[in-house]
Amino acid sequence: MTQDTRTRIVEAAEALFYEHGLRSVSVDAIAERAGVTKRTLYYHFDSKDALIAASLEMRDRSTVERYRGWLGDPALPMPERIVMMFTSLADYAGKPRWRGCGFTRAAVELAGQPGHSAVQMAAKHKRRFEAWLEHEFRSGGMTEPQRLARQVALLIEGAIAQMLIHGDVSYALAAGEAAAALVSGDTVSRGRGRNPVQAKSAEARMYTD
Repeated sequence: MTQDTRTRIVEAAEALFYEHGLRSVSVDAIAERAGVTKRTLYYHFDSKDALIAASLEMRDRSTVERYRGWLGDPALPMPERIVMMFTSLADYAGKPRWRGCGFTRAAVELAGQPGHSAVQMAAKHKRRFEAWLEHEFRSGGMTEPQRLARQVALLIEGAIAQMLIHGDVSYALAAGEAAAALVSGDTVSRGRGRNPVQAKSAEARMYTD
């Protein structure tokens, strides 16, 4: 029962923080949403910051699993899987309660407090997400999984920001096309020893060095 109560509190906090931001949500509001007393809440969490950390940890797991599901069947070609992932992101962003990436929002909201646990957890989540993408690309036979993971992560982040600003999910679809092109380019260059972008960069340096 104690664990159920703790989970209920974290779920209530996670929902409220996502809907309204970290600073504007009070401990009283979280206790009310969870259906517990303030005293019970403080029995499980000694501060609001501890509750923020717990809620972001919960969001970390669910976010990576959501994208894992969106990426789909490993047997499919990687460019097709990437398009599916971004299409699913567009569908998800079209929901009325979508508010963007909770981790990015937390980091922006607390940008003046770089040592805050929420900012550190946001950075940890982004690194974990990028590492997951790298693993998927490596498993899919990509020649430069680390580079691709960073590029696709940037496209996801940019698409989310633009959708949040404009309320237009087509940004995710456009980002998906760009990501699929990057993955296709890696597939085409497989076995040639060097990615076309890197080759052009090297050629440019020959004329400038």
